[in-house]
Amino acid sequence: MAQDHWLGRFSTAHPDLHIEALHWAAIDERTSVLDYWIAGVPAGLWTQEIASNPDVRKVDPLAESGEGGLYRVVQQMNPVVHLYRRLQLPLRFPLVIRGGVITWEVMARNSELDSILAFFRKRKLDVAISSVRRELGTGQIPVLTPHQRVLLTAALRAGYFAVPRGVSLTELARKLGRSKSSVSEALAHIEQRLLEGSVERAPPPR
Repeated sequence: MAQDHWLGRFSTAHPDLHIEALHWAAIDERTSVLDYWIAGVPAGLWTQEIASNPDVRKVDPLAESGEGGLYRVVQQMNPVVHLYRRLQLPLRFPLVIRGGVITWEVMARNSELDSILAFFRKRKLDVAISSVRRELGTGQIPVLTPHQRVLLTAALRAGYFAVPRGVSLTELARKLGRSKSSVSEALAHIEQRLLEGSVERAPPPR
């Protein structure tokens, strides 16, 4: 990752942290908001350090567990996002960041992939392709992050999705030691990713 981006500097300074970008949305042409899961520490510990970066507008710690914390960061628009928007390509989440290196899956034509590689090489950033698939089959599309799978498993075991529901949202949050709002938001993200994955895997209409 480029060191002129806060995440590049932050992940390089803390190489033992496992960071996942879970969701992205544009606020305007220059500003975006992303949710990051930072594994290994409780939420809140990194808020001040992240906020001290000049390309960060605001940081909110949303949730925490024994494994780490969820942060919402309002930041300057990343040049990679501008590139993806220009090429009209989907940006598939999660994006995994560790030790200044970011890994993600690209769904594009060869010409579009060449444009992405040229973008990084022009900025003198090391880039490598780890694998290539010509098409995605059922079950090959990554849907949930490890943290999301843990939460979904806990909710299923507690009977949250049972009919009738075996546990309320308030009770589930209490069992998990988290706030009701953070569990509600995390479950909403899970439902969104599962629905998106189902649509992506569905055969085209005839």
